[in-house]
Amino acid sequence: MNVSLEALEQEMLKPSAALVNDIAQLDGDIIVLGAGGKMGPDLIKLALNAINAAGVKKKVIGVSRFSDTELLKELTDAGMEAISGDLLDERFLESLPEVPNVMYMAGTKFGTTGNESYTWAMNAYLPGRVAQKFRHSRIVAFSTGNIYPYSPISSGGCSEEQLPAPVGEYGQSCLGRERMFEHFSKQYQTPVLIYRLNYAIDFKYGVLLEIAKSVLEERPIDLATANVNVIWQGDANEVALRAFQHCSSPPKLLNVTGPETLSVEWVAKEFGHLFNKKPTFVNQPQHTALLSNAAECSRLFGYPKTSVKQMIALLAHWLLNGGKVNKKPTHFQEREGKY
Repeated sequence: MNVSLEALEQEMLKPSAALVNDIAQLDGDIIVLGAGGKMGPDLIKLALNAINAAGVKKKVIGVSRFSDTELLKELTDAGMEAISGDLLDERFLESLPEVPNVMYMAGTKFGTTGNESYTWAMNAYLPGRVAQKFRHSRIVAFSTGNIYPYSPISSGGCSEEQLPAPVGEYGQSCLGRERMFEHFSKQYQTPVLIYRLNYAIDFKYGVLLEIAKSVLEERPIDLATANVNVIWQGDANEVALRAFQHCSSPPKLLNVTGPETLSVEWVAKEFGHLFNKKPTFVNQPQHTALLSNAAECSRLFGYPKTSVKQMIALLAHWLLNGGKVNKKPTHFQEREGKY
């Protein structure tokens, strides 16, 4: 793979023809709440690229604390309109403009243990306030596969028909988020889509990156959680933006992930071939994992364009060429819901 890291990043931000078409048909501007998180910046860049490709006039407004001034400049240079503030501040929330399309990406996961009240405020209380504030908009609300119970490896994962049974307070608070959007969607007939993601992968973070780093640094890999679902962040962002066309009241539930149930051991060995290293493993595989069935997502939007083999090759190239990574682990091995 003879390409610069910068060129690689830009290539992965190109919108598909289907996204360009959907953006052209979407009425009104887009506001992204929680724009400064892991996925928000690339989702905003992808939306702006799709708007430009569609030749339409549409604002993308990003709302976040924007404590990273470099990121703020990068996004505003790309064409985003920024509004800085704390969404838990009632006056700030009420001051936000009415926008027809709301991408709700705000939330917290890591640091839940020991700070449970803040987790519930962010993940359950705030969604209720946002649902009231933007009751005349359509809302794509990010959620997580953590609202599901652990399922047998052979099951193919939980579909949207599976009743929630979250393990731990993080997953419980995320179910609270969903229930708030559901309640106000029914009350105000607000079109909503609940976007249950599990797990997004990018150059800088994610399950595959953690496995790759362990192989490269010759650290043992825990096989207790022996299977995972993954989807490339760019594909997940495409689905999120196209999901505005599928909002409904009551809310539509949508699992978003790749079609495969991946073996952690297999992934490690694939990286081992690329790094010329032999992975080592600890602990016995369990027979259950946090798995989602994304058949409905594939029906609506097609299979993800970035395959697992491509992800592995991209991440290996990124690491071997000194690409920057996010040092926040996913804790995908966690089996008691404590983050």
